[in-house]
Amino acid sequence: MKPKIVVTGLGAITPLGIGASALHERWARGECGIVDGAGACTDFEPKDFLSVKEVRRLDRFSQLAVVAAGEALAQAGWEDEPPYEPWRIGCVIATGIGGIQTVEAQHDVMRDRGAKYVSPLGIPQYMPNAGAAAVAMKYGLRGQMYGIVSACSSGAHALGSAMRMIQCGDADAVVAGGSEATLTTFGYACFNSMQALSPTGISRPFDARRDGFVMGEGAGVLVLEEESAARRRGATILAEAVGYGSTSDAYHLTAPEPSGAAAAKAIELALEDAGMSAEDVSYVNAHGTSTPLNDAAETVALKSALGVEHAMRIPISSTKSAIGHLLGAAGAVEAVATIETLMTGVIPPTLGYEVPDPELDLDYVPGEARPLTPPNGAGRVAISNSFAFGGHNVALALRRGSE
Repeated sequence: MKPKIVVTGLGAITPLGIGASALHERWARGECGIVDGAGACTDFEPKDFLSVKEVRRLDRFSQLAVVAAGEALAQAGWEDEPPYEPWRIGCVIATGIGGIQTVEAQHDVMRDRGAKYVSPLGIPQYMPNAGAAAVAMKYGLRGQMYGIVSACSSGAHALGSAMRMIQCGDADAVVAGGSEATLTTFGYACFNSMQALSPTGISRPFDARRDGFVMGEGAGVLVLEEESAARRRGATILAEAVGYGSTSDAYHLTAPEPSGAAAAKAIELALEDAGMSAEDVSYVNAHGTSTPLNDAAETVALKSALGVEHAMRIPISSTKSAIGHLLGAAGAVEAVATIETLMTGVIPPTLGYEVPDPELDLDYVPGEARPLTPPNGAGRVAISNSFAFGGHNVALALRRGSE
């Protein structure tokens, strides 16, 4: 029998503020962190959380990861010291792009002043594994440590990899998540050039007027532990990570495969991994990017994986409607939001959803938050979806901790 994986700590920094609870509470109240077409973490001031040396040596994406990890570890009860041998604690922090702010800044230095003035910290700051390294060094995590890069599925892949690390016996616990900080001139220019961003600056997933995604920044980090070890140390169990499924579209570099077949297979694999059926699912945190192709393909995939009849009954909402698309951090941040939904029993709405698309006919939780009422008296079980440029598909199955 596979070891059970539990979540004992959550951390998040998002456009809705500092903290995992702030993310869920403000989203559930219908608040939107997107201002002037961007989801910026305006409440995050690095010097309020980090030393002068850390601020100077870390790109913003690593700063976000370190602080989000600190919140998660504190909730898990690791503030004084880790409860396991450091060699038995893994660290997987994902990103889609890495330290793009450093790349832009140092390129400007080279152009304006010459190559000899480029900072020796340039590479250590912008390399995609810098976030994982910073978290591991900050908190003394000496087991397997690496970054994952799979575009907008990166954060979810990090959590799936952490689950497998524990199940294979390579770790007793893993600090895992994703971080991204790409609100830069070059970042905007690239996404605008490919016409991926919303020209209106509004994120309204599944709405007939959806016209592209809105970029956001932030980080989400979770503490995952083997269940029996967590219970022995008296940890509070927030949720159980019960299933992980991942596939590839093998179709197009940026467009999703229209039939949603591979995305549906990822959901099916997550449920199979969890030992559950579609009927057990009571909520879906959608990838829901507010792009015409993605939202249509995800709707088809959900119907295929869960069955049309059951899919029509399940509430589905998109965190991106409130904070924008956090790219490589999205899957981890949305897993945090999903677990908060399972814990509180409150489903936040898909903001901006007002004009139904006749082709997209599921329950996207319009208007306002509602209670999470599992079908047929079943437990609280959710699917959190992440799909990405490159055709990466990830589905996570999560269950409320007390069940």
